Amino acid sequence: MNTATLSQPNLWQPITQHQSTTSSLNPNQTLRFTHKRHHPPLLCFSVNPSQSQSPTPPLVVVGSANADIYVEIDRLPKEGETISAKTGQTLAGGKGANQAACGGKLSYPTYFVGQIGEDAHGKLIAEALGNGGVRLDHLATVGSAPTGHAVVMLQSDGQNSIIIVGGANMNGWPESLSDENLGVVRNAGIVLLQREIPDSVNIQVAKAAKSAGVPVILDVGGVDAPIPQELLNFVDILSPNETELGRLTGLPVDSFDEITEAALKCHKMGVKQVLVKLGTKGSALFVEGEEPMKQPAVLVETVLDTTGAGDTFTAAFAVALVEGKSRKDCLQFAAAAASLCVQVKGAIPSMPDRKAVLDLLQSL
Repeated sequence: MNTATLSQPNLWQPITQHQSTTSSLNPNQTLRFTHKRHHPPLLCFSVNPSQSQSPTPPLVVVGSANADIYVEIDRLPKEGETISAKTGQTLAGGKGANQAACGGKLSYPTYFVGQIGEDAHGKLIAEALGNGGVRLDHLATVGSAPTGHAVVMLQSDGQNSIIIVGGANMNGWPESLSDENLGVVRNAGIVLLQREIPDSVNIQVAKAAKSAGVPVILDVGGVDAPIPQELLNFVDILSPNETELGRLTGLPVDSFDEITEAALKCHKMGVKQVLVKLGTKGSALFVEGEEPMKQPAVLVETVLDTTGAGDTFTAAFAVALVEGKSRKDCLQFAAAAASLCVQVKGAIPSMPDRKAVLDLLQSL
């Protein structure tokens, strides 16, 4: 794979709110999105863009926060079987918190909108996010439900199986989100959603973002249920892994041709762009009316934990995108970040910093 170009992108252009945000682009063309306000140009892939004196439109992640209870096992237990874990520990996680932590560690201004309970797990998550540079002005503590948590069964080959307890992620949300929460969404540079919070919350957020010309990426991971069409109507990029893509479309995804057919079905569901995570086979971006763009994985010798790899990929792609990089460079940046992630145990602890990603890109 060639090294990603680290040059300054074309400048952001002020365009009206009513223009489409999904116009066709050449593979190496810089992406621009409609936004309410005119923002200064961003230097892409600098070591620390957040140190710029001019304000930049933030990455806003609305989603789940979990305490991940890790148990390391040689294999999954069979039905009715009890096995012993080699080790166990509790770390901060959840798809929303993971993606926000990734944005923060990549030195991009990042806000997290979510809910935790009044318990030790909530304090664990808030501390982990805060230490990662994430702004927590919109992280709510609720007394009606415990902090969400997940049991992560990590096998010796780095693969994992996860059981999620929704807790505060799925309960206690207001019927209508506050003006403060929707305000930060409308002023974002890009918004990331997942499916570990109620669809009604995601719909409100996506609708607010769309009204302000802010692009929305929906990570399909989370609830195993059909995605409401109302939500899909406001999504710019849908991002499933291949298993989720098959489940969403009801189509086989065993070959790239089958994955392409499934992505085409997503286009028919109203989503113009589909970003598919393919694990060790890399990733692919399908834009309606264009040829698919493939990105190979950056393979590593030792995989310790794949738990946060998909979230790292999605968040790193979003960061590169809001900074104005080309699609090709976004995919490369995300692939490099994900390859660093799988070499460290834990979701949030495994998120790489920007310098590590840039160093890896320059070495490829």
